[in-house]
Amino acid sequence: MAFTPLHDRVLVRRVQSDEKTKGGLIIPDSAKEKPAEGEVISTGEGARKDSGELIAPSVKAGDRVLFGKWSGTEVTIDGEELLIMKESDILGVIA
Repeated sequence: MAFTPLHDRVLVRRVQSDEKTKGGLIIPDSAKEKPAEGEVISTGEGARKDSGELIAPSVKAGDRVLFGKWSGTEVTIDGEELLIMKESDILGVIA
């Protein structure tokens, strides 16, 4: 199924975190937090100013981004869990 977010929304796939700490300890699933890092899958056309002028999104498909812990709405598309969030919920792009 093809899915395109509307307006200033962004579709993001969470990036899986490491199974071990830097010291070599294995982190059990019950102790893991959901990662706040992801990859942009697709973006909407952008927000609109009061004048109607389109503001293009700052992120694009393929960008790795950081977002807030409670950002976005979890959805399942084609059996894959993804997040839909407003572009303003994205804290930054990882270079």
